This record gives sequence, C-alpha cells and structure tokens, in this order.
Amino acid sequence: MTKKTLNSVEITLSHIVGGGQTIGTLDSGKKCLVWGGLPGEKVVVQPTKAKSSYVEGIVTEVLNTSSERVTPRDPDSYLSTSPWQIMDFASEEHYKSALIEEAFELHDIVLPQPITTYSDSVEYEYRNKVEYSFWFDTATEQLSLAFFRRGSHGKIAIEATSLASPAITAVSRQILAVLNAQQIGGRDLKTLLIRSNRAGQTAWQLYVKNEDFDVASLVPALGNLAQSGEIIYSNPKSPASVITKRLYSGSTIVLDDTILDVPFRYATEGFFQINLPVYEQALRDMGEWVPDGKPAVDMYSGVGTIGLTIGGNNVTLVEVNEHAVREMERNIAELDRTDSAKAVLAASEKALDYITSDTTIIVDPPRAGLHEDVIAKLLEAAPDRIIYLSCNPVTQARDIARLAEVYGIRWHQGYNFFPRTPHIEHLVILNKKPQT
Repeated sequence: MTKKTLNSVEITLSHIVGGGQTIGTLDSGKKCLVWGGLPGEKVVVQPTKAKSSYVEGIVTEVLNTSSERVTPRDPDSYLSTSPWQIMDFASEEHYKSALIEEAFELHDIVLPQPITTYSDSVEYEYRNKVEYSFWFDTATEQLSLAFFRRGSHGKIAIEATSLASPAITAVSRQILAVLNAQQIGGRDLKTLLIRSNRAGQTAWQLYVKNEDFDVASLVPALGNLAQSGEIIYSNPKSPASVITKRLYSGSTIVLDDTILDVPFRYATEGFFQINLPVYEQALRDMGEWVPDGKPAVDMYSGVGTIGLTIGGNNVTLVEVNEHAVREMERNIAELDRTDSAKAVLAASEKALDYITSDTTIIVDPPRAGLHEDVIAKLLEAAPDRIIYLSCNPVTQARDIARLAEVYGIRWHQGYNFFPRTPHIEHLVILNKKPQT
C-alpha cells in the first residue's frame, strides 16, 4: 500500500517546546510541531505525521524570517543531526535556559537562582563520536556516508558533518575512499562508528551485515588505518551498532583521554562523554558540593568519569552495563584505586542498599530519569545531599518534585553539552531540609 502524502500547510509559529520543535496552531485548531522553523516565523510545512490532536512536520519554505535565523552550516543535513543550526548561538542559549525554566514550572518549582546555560562558545567540531550510515548511488556505483532524514526512514548522503572533530572527518573520508576502491556495495554495510580523543587519535568500527564479509581483502587495503579499527558483524535484525561477532580487530582500538587530569581508557563502542571541555566544567561545579571525608555513591556511573574524578576517596560506582563496568574496573585498577573505589554491576534500583543516610549521592540517569524505587529509597534513607545531573530537565523536574518533601534546591546550572541541538544538561544540588 502506498503511503498517503499529506498536503503542505502555512502556519505562523509561536514558541519552542521541550524536545526542540517549534509549535503553531493550524486553522483546524490542531497543534503543529515543526523542525526548521523559529518563533514568529510564517512558514510552509510539509507534514510528516498526523495524529488526532497534533501534526508534526518539516519547514520547506520560510515566508517571514526571524531576526534570530542564520544560515545552517550543513544546509542539506542539519535537520538530521543538529536542527538548531538555524538560530544564532545567543538565541540557542536563551532557549535552552527557557526550556529548563518551563520544565520546572510544569511541576510548580521555582528555581532559586537565575537560570543560565554554560557554554565554552565552541559551536562546531566538538563531537568526539559520530556514527554514520551509508548511501549507495546506483548511477555512479559509489558509496557515500549518510544520515537518516528526520521524520522518515530515508537517508541523505553527506560529505561530512560540521559537528565532528576534524580527526573524525578525516578518517571517515579515508575509510570511504577505500570502500569505494574495493567496490563494496551499500547492501553489505550497516554503519561506521568513529571516535577521537583530544590528541587527535581515532578508533573506528565498521559494522557489516554479512558474517562472511571479505575481511581478508579490505584490511590490507586500509593500510595503517586498519590498526585502529575493527570490522564487526552485526545481525541485520538488530539495531545498527550491536556487536554480534568481531571479524577483525586492530592493535590500537582502545583510546585514552584525561578528564580533570584523571586518565581514562575506553573502547570505541563504550560509554564516554561527547563534549569533554563542557563536561569538565560540570564536574568542577559538582565537585564543589562533594563533602570531604564522606563516602559517595555514584549511581548510573557509566565508566566512572564522575565518581573517579570528583567522588572523593571512598566512592561506590553503580552501573548496569557490563561493558561499561569492565572499562570502569580497568580504570580503577590503572588508577591504583582498588582500595578507595568500588565498581558494582547492577541496575541502580537493584543496588538500593548503597543509598544510606551517611553518603553523598550522585545521580546521572538516562533520559527517563530516576527509577521509582531509587526515589523511594532516597526519601527513606534521606542522605544530606543529592547531586543530580540530568540530560532531560523534564524528568529531572518530575523527580525533584517527588523529592521535595525532604529536599530543597540549593544550587543549579545548565550546560550546553551539545551545541546546535536542542539537548540540555542540567545540574541540581539538593540539600536535606532542616527537621522541624
């Protein structure tokens, strides 16, 4: 059955909502959430999804341009990766602060200080990890790197993304050139994942769909680049970057970096922060609120970049992902901290015994926020301080509203970890209220 194409509509946009889209109201009264438009603009929208109460779409023409609009650096692909490339950077930071405020107002929480979003003013080339798809042009019989089009399952061919570090861009082009020289078609490939560290070193993984992929021919063609890469069979029915079987691994596939002068090693597919300079500022701010001489528990700890930098000399790190815990344990050993740092492989809601009244609790949960059992345990144990870093102020505000019967907000700060995108990080320091 052919999918019905929805008719374009004209609409005047009013404001940006949580999630990063801009909203307006259609003549029918339905809300219309769009990518590619700014508040105050009159635009033509191509709907991509129609529900009973709202429509989603992509702006195809701007009829009345906002003074905040700028030309996107990646005009063909910005909607796929960084849809806020269309606004000037000062406006981006304003809207991110406004969205934090809106998230807390939804739960009748007034944040005690003016809301600001920290940035190091680096708008592009900040990402140390990029995952590309592939596009095969049947006319030229050439592969291109690609991203998925926003609002569809289709792809858009690209040469590069302005968000990636120069090292990632260079390696992606080298690998693509070899793939084309070897006449490897798009049907054989899933994705290309590349990481870079601050020294400009890279590690990469090519995910392929066929367990019998011709590794023997490709590896020699890659030359020295093969030593920093892996070729991985990933079951075609699985998500793009799931490892089913490693077909080839080079000798230098683990990267190292320092965070607040603490060295870390991490695998290409492992957990590690995308924007290290801004992350370091968040850690400095968090560290100001970690009391000396008191045990700390770092929940949702990943590879330990929070707990092992600012968690003090008696820290327990809880993480559910076994690969992250393996890297964390290796980092603990290499830092000679086996007596002062403990890694726990468990979901946070299954490690509630570590939440006690005499600990400082650090949480950095996924977008869904804290598990209900974690909130209940925090209210029961009532530690003096909770340090809550969040990638989703909406769920963070929801959780803090639940914790408000015992805790008050002492301090807060937003961070622009992902410039030119709608994503926001927000730190809240919660102190236990005095007993009455």
